[in-house]
Amino acid sequence: MSDEVKVNRVRSSAIGVPGRCLNSARTNHFVLDDPTAPEAPTPAEAFLAGISGCAVLIVDSTARQSGVPLHKAEVTIEGVRRVADMANFQSVNLRFELIGPTPEQAHELVATYQSR
Repeated sequence: MSDEVKVNRVRSSAIGVPGRCLNSARTNHFVLDDPTAPEAPTPAEAFLAGISGCAVLIVDSTARQSGVPLHKAEVTIEGVRRVADMANFQSVNLRFELIGPTPEQAHELVATYQSR
């Protein structure tokens, strides 16, 4: 196993608008809003999007590498938190919708994601 590391860096800055910050990842910029009055995605939504996005990308690349037909890959994620304890998720549920593979192939694609 390699000792190499990969560093991902995101910079978040207050921009003078209450409840809003600007985030920069490489040359990409996006706004996040406080969850009390969101117009833009909230930090929790961005966190969950990272998880579901990773799932879609791993399933897609695994299907391509293994020759499994995959016409559509969609992952819906729900994070459940108590209003009194918004810092902690009580549960996180992912639902995969894969069109193209057989049920057995779909199971293997999801298992590959889960193993990572």
